Amino acid sequence: GMGLVQEVFTDEKIKTMRGDIAIGHVRYSTTGASRACNSQPLVVFYKGGALALGHNGNLVNANILRDELQDEGYLFQTTIDTEVLAAYIARNIKDGEIEDAIEKTMKIAKGAYALVITSGKKLIGVRDPYGIRPLTLGKTANGYILSSETCGFNLLGAERIRDLEPGEIVTIEGGKVRSRIFDAGRPKKMCSFEYVYFARPDSVMDGRSIYLARHECGINLAKEQPADADVVIAVPDSGNVAAMGYAQQSGIPFGIGLIKNRYIGRTFIQPDQKLRDLSVRLKLNVLRENIEGKKVVMVDDSIVRGTTSGKIVRLLKENGAREVHLRIACPPVTDPCFFGIDTPDKDKLVAASHTVDEMRDMTGADSLGFLSVRGMTDAIGLGDDICTACFTGDYPMELPERTEK
Repeated sequence: GMGLVQEVFTDEKIKTMRGDIAIGHVRYSTTGASRACNSQPLVVFYKGGALALGHNGNLVNANILRDELQDEGYLFQTTIDTEVLAAYIARNIKDGEIEDAIEKTMKIAKGAYALVITSGKKLIGVRDPYGIRPLTLGKTANGYILSSETCGFNLLGAERIRDLEPGEIVTIEGGKVRSRIFDAGRPKKMCSFEYVYFARPDSVMDGRSIYLARHECGINLAKEQPADADVVIAVPDSGNVAAMGYAQQSGIPFGIGLIKNRYIGRTFIQPDQKLRDLSVRLKLNVLRENIEGKKVVMVDDSIVRGTTSGKIVRLLKENGAREVHLRIACPPVTDPCFFGIDTPDKDKLVAASHTVDEMRDMTGADSLGFLSVRGMTDAIGLGDDICTACFTGDYPMELPERTEK
């Protein structure tokens, strides 16, 4: 179903659920339209039974693979790349094990993916050969769990065991865990935007605390982009930790300047600009007492399209801020992501066509400063094992369907 988990899974529906294996998916579509038929997990049927699959990421050759299946007569029920994976796995099973079918499919699938699959009595996790999207194995009192974020482990009282390796298939069956590597030797390229924005701060990815990474981003930002100000505030919630790091390093007091409405989702995910504009005022309210007459440093996690930042700056000035110095805890987003972050069109990325000075003027800020690529990678602390393509244009793999826009 569409919407929040508690809206889709009512108490009545939960009471009807039976079984000892389950997979779930709560992510919006980055390929295909956002509608109910494209919601996951997907269930497909084949000669030997059924399998269900949930997918985080994007395939860069999905249309090529889709065309091949359609030429063979396959009728797709959705417009998402996940069905392409499910169809190929089902086709490749034949008389072999499902892991063999998954491995055969992954050899031709190009892109970023973390998969959870269930078929029969097996729960299976798969991570792409570059490790772009996260997937972690944990243990509960009664079994095992696979999750894209470890914050889910805490809810269930689960212990984090380890992150899946790039190119690894993990199978959980009968209380046992077994593993195979289907593609080794490629450079690891974990998504840097997970650390900057997407993941929850109480998660750990590839052994690195999201909270600590964002705090270090804020510290490095203050070193690189200082400001003469009276107070440091955050754009909640994803700017909170970086703002605290900025305040600690700069010595400028941290304060609450914006109060978030907890019932409004992330604004850059909204499907059209009119809804994004409305969402800003529904989402954030200014705490005037903390910013009136003051020079304010406003720390945000990123600027994607640029429209949201300008509206927040204007809100602060309408409520009496004397100056607003905008500081961004990542580099300018100059290139589209093809691996699962919803920034697919270069012409919609403000930093792709505007200088920092031009963006400052567009937002109405008194100054604008971004964290450097080096400052970000040092803060994340994984060396060269991260993908920075959305900031540098240096993609970790060839993009067979890439088109410049």
